[in-house]
Amino acid sequence: MVPRNPHMAHLTAGYLFPEIARRRREFLRSHPEAQLISLGIGNTTEPITPHIDLALTDAARRLGTREGYTGYGEEQGMMALRERIAQVLYNQLPGIDPIAPDEVFVSDGAKCDIGRLQVLFGYHLPVAVQDPSYPVYVDGSVIIGAAGPWNGTGYEGITYLPCTAENGYFPELSRIPSKGLVYFCSPNNPTGAVASRAQLEALVEEVRKKRSLIIFDAAYAEFIRDPVLPKSIYQIPGAKECAIEVNSFSKPIGFTGVRLGWSIVPKTLRYEDGTSVNADWNRICTTLFNGASNIAQQGGYAALSPKGLTEMRRLTDFYLENARLIRATLTEMGISCVGGDNSPYIWAHFPGRDSWDVFSQIMEQCWVICTPGSGFGPAGQSFIRFSAFGHREDVEEACRRLRRFR
Repeated sequence: MVPRNPHMAHLTAGYLFPEIARRRREFLRSHPEAQLISLGIGNTTEPITPHIDLALTDAARRLGTREGYTGYGEEQGMMALRERIAQVLYNQLPGIDPIAPDEVFVSDGAKCDIGRLQVLFGYHLPVAVQDPSYPVYVDGSVIIGAAGPWNGTGYEGITYLPCTAENGYFPELSRIPSKGLVYFCSPNNPTGAVASRAQLEALVEEVRKKRSLIIFDAAYAEFIRDPVLPKSIYQIPGAKECAIEVNSFSKPIGFTGVRLGWSIVPKTLRYEDGTSVNADWNRICTTLFNGASNIAQQGGYAALSPKGLTEMRRLTDFYLENARLIRATLTEMGISCVGGDNSPYIWAHFPGRDSWDVFSQIMEQCWVICTPGSGFGPAGQSFIRFSAFGHREDVEEACRRLRRFR
């Protein structure tokens, strides 16, 4: 039989969210009476809004007619959608370095794009991640061979950039490696912290000095309400020479199951030998991907119309109100928190406690599922992430139950 990819053996015991699901199943086997409420995985819960739903159903219906049927589309995405993403989500932002439609690549989601980007850059580049961070940055780097073995607290080949209360959840940038990849997420998952303009300017300056490249995850940008906070890395001068941005329709319009996202790869982005990163990304997309669903793209196009944008705002406002309720409850309990104002996540501190122990205690005492912070990296130990994605009545009941925690 063929040998195993040796890098798979370097992965830690299990991907975070399947491990949560396993522990949840075990608890329910012992306590079948428990009616658990999840404030854990960031999966949207509210129905797709009417204007966007109509676009999806109309697109599906047209496929049942000879005139409306479409087969393969362009792997880079429907040009009308690429144009609308560039114009509506980027080129109206203050200070933006304008984005061209052929710098937009439509995909089946930000997580999938991150995996393909790891294929694009290969195993030979050093990798730096915010700590804590979304697990796919690390696990994908392990699978591709860029991370090295686990040393008990982290992977030897990854530079962890701790984001803690002490540094305002923004890392020490001098640790960024030269000629490497830097994964950066704002609003951050899991902490909910949002980088300021000054912080992102410092990030871009340091990355350019180190001749590295930022993979900027902006999947939660539509939850930002403070107009002073940047929504895109391209609002920062010089970013188009050192950054790729990934984004998604999953959270702002409930497309977690529909699957639709995009990446921005500027044509000014070059390798050290002067060749085009945009051209190589185009080759990756056309080689490893057949394009996002035609139906999903019609939904995304509708989401960026005036009606769709109004519905998106209402939906993100709904989840932000959930976040406010959760954070207010935890604060009343004397638990220190960050996030929940410009982000759907609340990062709660339980000093000196093991994250998985706190997870188990909340599940057993309160019948509420959360996410242990240590699953996001070494700096997440003693923290818990609460997600605001839930039905309002479930969030309100979860808040009542959380007051049982002792």
